[in-house]
Amino acid sequence: MPTLKIIVPTAGWGTRMRPQTWSKAKPLVSVAGKTALDHLLDTFKTIPAGTDVEYVFIVGPYLGENQLPAFMQENYPGLKVHFVLQAVMRGQSDALYLARRYLDGPMLIVFSDTLIQTDFSFLAHEKADGVAWVKSVSDPRRFGVAEVNKEGRVTRLIEKPESMENKLVVVGCYYFREGADLVKAIKEQVRRDHSRKGEFFLTDAINVMLAGGAFMRTQPVAVWLDTGTIEATLETNRYLLDHGLANKTKKESQAGIEIIPPVFIHASAEIVEAVIGPYASIGAGCKVRASRIQDSILEDEAEVTTAALKGSFIGRRARVQGRSAVDPPLTLNIGDDSSVEL
Repeated sequence: MPTLKIIVPTAGWGTRMRPQTWSKAKPLVSVAGKTALDHLLDTFKTIPAGTDVEYVFIVGPYLGENQLPAFMQENYPGLKVHFVLQAVMRGQSDALYLARRYLDGPMLIVFSDTLIQTDFSFLAHEKADGVAWVKSVSDPRRFGVAEVNKEGRVTRLIEKPESMENKLVVVGCYYFREGADLVKAIKEQVRRDHSRKGEFFLTDAINVMLAGGAFMRTQPVAVWLDTGTIEATLETNRYLLDHGLANKTKKESQAGIEIIPPVFIHASAEIVEAVIGPYASIGAGCKVRASRIQDSILEDEAEVTTAALKGSFIGRRARVQGRSAVDPPLTLNIGDDSSVEL
């Protein structure tokens, strides 16, 4: 198999993840003990052995331009990585066109807030021009759907359909056997000015390819997780802790500390007279004293004292000072380096 390019668009502003994304790029937000980007990169471990892989991150000018290269250099120095800046947000197709010098041969496009469970090993023998990963959902109207004929061929992608009839949602992961064909389709999309509110969507470029005779099929996934909002990230945290990423899986009670699994607690965290769990992720260097933490994420070096939290997201180095751990739990969303006294 020729060199496989993995394209990860990350240039969005991350507004639905505020205030966490005021100070860090959205892929670097924590969930179940690691960053969302760590989880995304784990997905690619099933790529056929021996495949030469290059990563292309499309980054924005606000935080990603500096933070993502630094993160990859520190944590994944062995990977071959390129970075492309999208300075103006003109949509997905525009982002990919900016990276066109890398878009030749086989490639995957995976959006940074998409976490799926799939096996990429079949790519070594894939004959289709394209593959779209899909999942059936109860309400497809917030997403894009794939129209598929009786032969299993994708005939059209529809962004945010008004109808509920087609529930086959495209989950933000695509394979193209020849990236240059997508670049040509994007050029044609722009020539036709197929845009919405000033943004060029990838689905419209793919529709150009389909209309030109490209054969695309679907690949179903059973698990599709999202880190695009605080609520979705907490839901993803619950799922991941339930499925192998908890390091506390048995109920514990000793020395004033009660652990209700599943829970992730970093080895460097300091827990004193507290109840942790279920579904809590406690990052490196955190300090939790005389508190109850349930269904929440505490990022690295966060501190919570005398408080009860549930459904909360506490950013890096943030501090929460409560009044009593026996009060009804609070739901807080506090960004990095913030301080809240209740």
